[in-house]
Amino acid sequence: TVLPIKLKLAALERQVFDFLGYQWAPILANFLHIIIVILGLFGTIQYRPRYIVVYAIWTAIWVTWNIFIICFYLEVGGLSKDSELLTFNISRHQSWWSENGPGCVRKEASMSGVKGLDSHSYISVIGCALEYRYIEVMHSSFQILIALVGFVYACYVVSVFTEEEDSFDFIGGFDPFPLYHVNEKPTNLLFKQTYL
Repeated sequence: TVLPIKLKLAALERQVFDFLGYQWAPILANFLHIIIVILGLFGTIQYRPRYIVVYAIWTAIWVTWNIFIICFYLEVGGLSKDSELLTFNISRHQSWWSENGPGCVRKEASMSGVKGLDSHSYISVIGCALEYRYIEVMHSSFQILIALVGFVYACYVVSVFTEEEDSFDFIGGFDPFPLYHVNEKPTNLLFKQTYL
């Protein structure tokens, strides 16, 4: 049960950074991932192999989603990291890491004619030790790695649960020829009793 908790914590960490960047598509995907991880954890604790199978199927979808995110940020196949695809074309926000990555310094300039605390206009980000798209790629690669570990774990748990179900045998429950035999009355005697 430790692995599903680690999976959930990794998904929560990713959810926080996607919320900070207003990345709506990843927010929804992460939310669904957290729900499915909780379902898989519940299935593990309650010995419900079907829930764990749902989690195992979801991990394949989750790996596919993260491969898409990697392709998106590396601009593979005509995708552009500057598009508004991940924000559903609602806003022009980008990854939170684009302005707050390691070593990044934001340069701002005052807007003319506007006074107040929010009178700065964003100009550029300089000095980043690592470009934000590589941070997003590393995040997605880590998610793929732990999803594959989770998939193997889920398959193992399902196989253990099904072995336990197959080996369980209460007194003659699954045997076609039980060790003891209950003598039943012939059906003609039952009809005779109802007639009287």
